[in-house]
Amino acid sequence: MTATNGRPAADGDPDGGEGRADTVAGVVRQWRAVHPQLDTGPMEVIGRINRCAALLQQAEDAPLRRAGLSRPEFDLLGALRRTGHELTPSELAKETFSSGAAVTKRLKQLSERGLVERRGDSRDRRVAHLRLTDTGRELVDAILPEQLAYETAVLSVLAPDGQGELAGLLAELLGRLEGRMGALRA
Repeated sequence: MTATNGRPAADGDPDGGEGRADTVAGVVRQWRAVHPQLDTGPMEVIGRINRCAALLQQAEDAPLRRAGLSRPEFDLLGALRRTGHELTPSELAKETFSSGAAVTKRLKQLSERGLVERRGDSRDRRVAHLRLTDTGRELVDAILPEQLAYETAVLSVLAPDGQGELAGLLAELLGRLEGRMGALRA
């Protein structure tokens, strides 16, 4: 069975998702009414990825919020913890997909809270090396299991097989996008 846009119908829905009850389905129906000749299939995927990301950001991560951390701050702390060694601010920016300015701002806040410490480079005074303090390491180690349990609860609306399939599809898309973006930067 195919949808009206020529794409395979989702879950046997001959309208390719028109019977779905989410906000993106409504947006797709509206666009199809205005431009019935356009293939809105990509919008059904990208729109849903963007909407899920927005909702997850709005909800914030409950364990992180209780600890007084934002997701980007936790990502910095997590990068320092999982790599197991000191990182420079530019290395942290690459690890967390953040801008240098954003990393600098977050590091200042985390340093003021006593979670991260900075060590100057003996050869180049412009370079700083960052590491977790004992307090920072203990915080990450305490939050991580709770954060993973929170994320498990968020994903529990999907069957385990569906979670695995979604993870695989997203990994494939991300790998291709990262490869393409790397090629564009070269």
